[in-house]
Amino acid sequence: EPNIVQLAQSVDDLSLLVEALIQADAGLVDVLSSDGPFTVFAPSNAAFEALLHALGSSYNSLADFDTDEEKALLAQLLTYHVVSGQAIQSSDISGHVLLTTVQGETIEAIGGHPIRIRDKTHVRARVLAADNEASNGIVHIINKVLLPQEILDALH
Repeated sequence: EPNIVQLAQSVDDLSLLVEALIQADAGLVDVLSSDGPFTVFAPSNAAFEALLHALGSSYNSLADFDTDEEKALLAQLLTYHVVSGQAIQSSDISGHVLLTTVQGETIEAIGGHPIRIRDKTHVRARVLAADNEASNGIVHIINKVLLPQEILDALH
């Protein structure tokens, strides 16, 4: 079974996520290749494209996160999509479940079909493809890039 990074590399709709992990240059590829277990809420390519569009003309691609400060912000953004220490299946989510991310802030997983994830914007992401198993955890593909308060503060 591939690890989380290998799984992401094998899914065409996660190519921008893989690009972001590399661009952040924060050792995230190594971390997500380690033993885990991890639960990753992985934004689709369309989710990253929507984020870049919302950020405006300064960010036409992930390569535009090129200063140390921007790479640190990108790393914070990415670690907000990861829960460490557990591999959470969609069947484990019923009702409202608060999850603490590697970034340090919480997200709220809301059970149902589809499962939804609430970030600090209170715009819910939908899980598009749940329960993609990897050797070191599980990946749920979502339709939105989740934004922690720290990123919202930095962007305003």
